[in-house]
Amino acid sequence: MTHDALALTTYSGERDRDDGRLLADGLMHAYARRGLRASVLLRGTAGFGVKHHLHTDRLLTLSEDLPLVTMAVDRPEPILAAAEEAVARAGDGLITLERVSLGDAPPGRDEVKLTVHLGRGARAGGRPAHVALVELLHRHGVAGASVLLGVDGTAHGRRRRARFAGANGHVPLIVVSVGDAARIGAAQEELDALLGEPVRTLERVRVCKRDGVRLAEPHEVAPDAGVWRKLTVICGEQSRHAGRPLAGALVTGLRPSGAAGATALRGIWGYHGDHAPHGDRLWQLRRRVPVIVTTVDTPERSRRSFGVIDALTDADGLVLSERVPAFRASGPGTVLGALELRS
Repeated sequence: MTHDALALTTYSGERDRDDGRLLADGLMHAYARRGLRASVLLRGTAGFGVKHHLHTDRLLTLSEDLPLVTMAVDRPEPILAAAEEAVARAGDGLITLERVSLGDAPPGRDEVKLTVHLGRGARAGGRPAHVALVELLHRHGVAGASVLLGVDGTAHGRRRRARFAGANGHVPLIVVSVGDAARIGAAQEELDALLGEPVRTLERVRVCKRDGVRLAEPHEVAPDAGVWRKLTVICGEQSRHAGRPLAGALVTGLRPSGAAGATALRGIWGYHGDHAPHGDRLWQLRRRVPVIVTTVDTPERSRRSFGVIDALTDADGLVLSERVPAFRASGPGTVLGALELRS
């Protein structure tokens, strides 16, 4: 796979500020000013950071300062410049930079992650574009796909912010899909024709576990190399462990284990395995939407985190492993060294 772009991700809290301004708003403004190809701001439903304060939208007393995730993608030069600015702003926030491809999936049966950036109001064949895309991926037998709704972002350098009133059709969303390269590659042949060549990226991932079955070990990561391990669990909001929601069990289970942080993002549409695509319906009493729980940590702490994740995903969930250069803006090490590692 040719890595011709970089993906910049920051993890922070919605009340984090930079020079009197909300951090997330400042980052989105910076990404628009730099004309980045695509970016999105996602609001989490639960999580904790380096200070281990739990926040969740399920309890009113803990619903303040929910986690936020910003993602931006472009060619290396503008992303590295944006990363330097993010470092200067982010305080205790976690920052990662990942090499991605803007091209087609490589031949073979390696597992890859496809991320497609769309607008909420985009249409394809008379239907919402994200619904059409998920159905396309499902038809090609891709293992799963999740639609995550943004609240802010940029598209080809233009700011796309949600408003309190209005349809907000211009606001970005992303579709994240995981599957073997051959199936995703086959779907890509139709994707551009269906959606008009949207911004999309590909990354190699390792599928460690699927529905309770161990398939592989997480990536080996050398200590003190500036590279951390990213562990991701994709499940449904209805998924359970010992009678509890799996996503909530993962966040609360990782916190006492010493993990440096975890973030849960709730989707609006998607599927996994052989299940038909599904999501929010006004008449549903029980929500059937995808949830993505992510933790990025040092090799040592990540080993403990995988033990927690392994125990909790004994029956459900897709567990992924990735190696990512990562650092905290105020943590040990120099900014220069962190950015050189990604160039």
